[in-house]
Amino acid sequence: MTLRNERVRKELMRDISEILRKEIRGLAGVVSILDVEVAHDNSFAKVIYSVLGSEEQIEKTKEVIEKSTPKIRYEVGQRIRLRLTPELKFVYTDSLEKASRVNEILNKISKGEV
Repeated sequence: MTLRNERVRKELMRDISEILRKEIRGLAGVVSILDVEVAHDNSFAKVIYSVLGSEEQIEKTKEVIEKSTPKIRYEVGQRIRLRLTPELKFVYTDSLEKASRVNEILNKISKGEV
């Protein structure tokens, strides 16, 4: 990855997080952008995200993000200085949820509850 791609990746992570927090309504859980994989020509970006919440909240949030992708891309285009705004593909992962469960179990073990 080039230095320019890395800069774009970090900028996209920051901007998409902010857009989700401030511009997109209807998100049911807490959304975290874990990573953004940017194509070498910046034409495409895969946004890896996780949601903390119940199964219902996760599904609702996934639907809202899917429907809001064009708006998110538009907002990114307004904030980032690129010749072309990258096409965005959002990919859900449950890694935050798993990490939260592991942390909970470790806390119980340290307290002698398990």
